[in-house]
Amino acid sequence: MTTACLFWLAPGVGIASQLPDPLDDREFWRLVTELSEPDGFFEDENYLSNERGYQRVIPRLLDEPGEGGVYLGVGPEQNFTYIAALRPKIAFVIDIRHQNTIGHLMYKALFEMSADRADFVSRLFSRPRPPGLGTESTADELFGAYRSAPADPQLFEDNLAAILEVLTFRHGFSLTAGEEASLVKVLSAFYESGPDIMYVFQGTSEIHATYAQMMTTTDAEGTNRSYLATEENFDRVRGMQLRNLIVPVTGDFAGPKALRAVGEYVRDNGGTIGVFYVSNVEPYLFTDGTWRAFYENVGTLPVDASSLFVRTFFGGTARECRAERPVIMTPVLGSIVDFLEAYGDGEIESQCDLVTRSR
Repeated sequence: MTTACLFWLAPGVGIASQLPDPLDDREFWRLVTELSEPDGFFEDENYLSNERGYQRVIPRLLDEPGEGGVYLGVGPEQNFTYIAALRPKIAFVIDIRHQNTIGHLMYKALFEMSADRADFVSRLFSRPRPPGLGTESTADELFGAYRSAPADPQLFEDNLAAILEVLTFRHGFSLTAGEEASLVKVLSAFYESGPDIMYVFQGTSEIHATYAQMMTTTDAEGTNRSYLATEENFDRVRGMQLRNLIVPVTGDFAGPKALRAVGEYVRDNGGTIGVFYVSNVEPYLFTDGTWRAFYENVGTLPVDASSLFVRTFFGGTARECRAERPVIMTPVLGSIVDFLEAYGDGEIESQCDLVTRSR
């Protein structure tokens, strides 16, 4: 049976983008709250990514046309590395857990409070800044210095108070008591584990990369492209945070509202989705039986021939799709328009079709 799928092509060349730069505080908070869905469930504590090869796709992305479009993403800090490289006009990070939204608001305040990377890492992990670090320090030098820096409980309390001051007083965002408690939980996780914090896969003893390892990894050519690799990368993300241009949204990719609402906002402002980083969400949706709802949602996004999925496969896909030999833990690319056409023609039946239609 062929499924009908309507997707929105980007506006013509003559239609100028009206995406705001900057977003004022009131509009930013409206987008965070009004585009979101209720809090959802995800079993793992993904305070950070576990995609060890995530930087390897960046040189390929930079070879693609369409720089400066709208970025959509999911999950925590890996989005900052993609944003630093792609330089989108605006970015939306959509995640099923509201805790991820709170984590991104924490990051927003930390970026705004920090003059450079060394200050940022100090605040993120509540460790005093070691001497000798400067704007020319490498990521290896940065995290090497913080490896022996002790956790400071007073610095944690000071950071928490400063984050709340930035969010609630400087910006005027109205956080509920539950959201403040979630903020304490997230900041506490970074305080307690320091740069050795890692993705926690519930129910197993599997070991993932630490924050320090994720920030000091490289692409295939040996270049570190993480958002903390250089002061330039950090400043690109910080500049977007200062202009309210990284908008966290709570929503299920297959849900009825969030993804469609983000697409409507982008389309109404003359924007185009350049990159949609979906991580490994799609295999979960195939397991849950909600994948069709997701692709129907994607079909409402404003896209063009250069719009790309960035997706990642893990062990479940490798076991199910052994014959297709998926690349594991290193993102791959796929044309959104081509995929939607295949979906509309009834050619998508399982997550293995994601593998064969990615490169």
